[in-house]
Amino acid sequence: MLSVFVWSPCVTEGAEVDRGKLHYLRKQMSGRTRSELPQTSIREVARRAGVSVGTVSNVLNRPDLVAEATRDRVRAAIEELGFVRNESARRLRRRPERTAGEFGDEPRRAFGVVVEDLTNPYATDVVRGAEQALNAAGHDALWLSSDHSPSKERRSLELLEDQRAAGVLIIPVGLDSGDIARLRAAGLSVVLIDRGGQDACSAQVDHVAGGEIAAAHLLGLGREQVAFVTGAPEPRSCVERRDGAARTLVEAGFGKPNTLVQDALSPAEGQLAAQRIMAMSPLPDGVFCANDLLAIGVINELTRLGVRVPQDIAVIGYDDIELAASAAVPLTTVRQPRRELGEEAAELAMAEIREGKSHQHRQVVLTPELVIRESA
Repeated sequence: MLSVFVWSPCVTEGAEVDRGKLHYLRKQMSGRTRSELPQTSIREVARRAGVSVGTVSNVLNRPDLVAEATRDRVRAAIEELGFVRNESARRLRRRPERTAGEFGDEPRRAFGVVVEDLTNPYATDVVRGAEQALNAAGHDALWLSSDHSPSKERRSLELLEDQRAAGVLIIPVGLDSGDIARLRAAGLSVVLIDRGGQDACSAQVDHVAGGEIAAAHLLGLGREQVAFVTGAPEPRSCVERRDGAARTLVEAGFGKPNTLVQDALSPAEGQLAAQRIMAMSPLPDGVFCANDLLAIGVINELTRLGVRVPQDIAVIGYDDIELAASAAVPLTTVRQPRRELGEEAAELAMAEIREGKSHQHRQVVLTPELVIRESA
């Protein structure tokens, strides 16, 4: 017969704890898997010991790099909290078994790719580009979404630190220079996607030029009353598109575009924007949307309302997602090299690790291009 003994660490209020027995039970449980014990993270150990996550990691993996007094403090926190090493995190750091020469001498690593919204086809294309470059070098991509939330972004970055990822590629929402410095101190490379910055490598698209291209095309079609449709929270890239379009219109002797800010960069919000456009006076004869999803919604609703696109109102989007060519009225758009953007970001992240202390931050800027279809 199999006997099962279940021990609970709960103590009735006022009860005396036998420290010797507690220590013995902890030792008996030390061989169990993490799933059988209360979950304690390396971050909790770091807080209890008053040190960084990187220091705890060094105590676990390279104790010779840590002063004896600090080692003792960390080990006391580990004992007190009952911390059990996360084996999945260790596997992220270990060189896996491979056929000799399959990926050269580079150990397999995991890189986090954090974007604003994984439901947006633009974001998934960027991540796929990054993943393709990482996979080609023998590494893995961990897909994460901040959902435009700084707090969720922070939790994602903490997860990557806890899991000892090699680096993070991020379209930032609330990331600042202090966050970047902390990530680097924990051993992660950091690359900004679609954002510039002097304290990190970046891969971005010249969105001001993209806005200029869209506005120049509308002017070339003889459109003079231009509206710009965007969404909130408005990403910096969309602000730059609007600025580029405004500058082109002003330089051509026209006023800045009337700007409609919707609640999101989605087709449904594009439909609502079309209703607002039809209430404007004078009625715009050209509409530039901050992304293709908005533009598709605008076209669908204008068509439903009996407006001819492009005869009455020409519409231009931005991104050139897969749906753009198959919309009810195929969408003219400004194509940004989404997969190439992700690939460049991945190459920068891997280069930072290879180059070590000799690394110099680099900024890669890609140029968008106009794709002409029926909507304009």
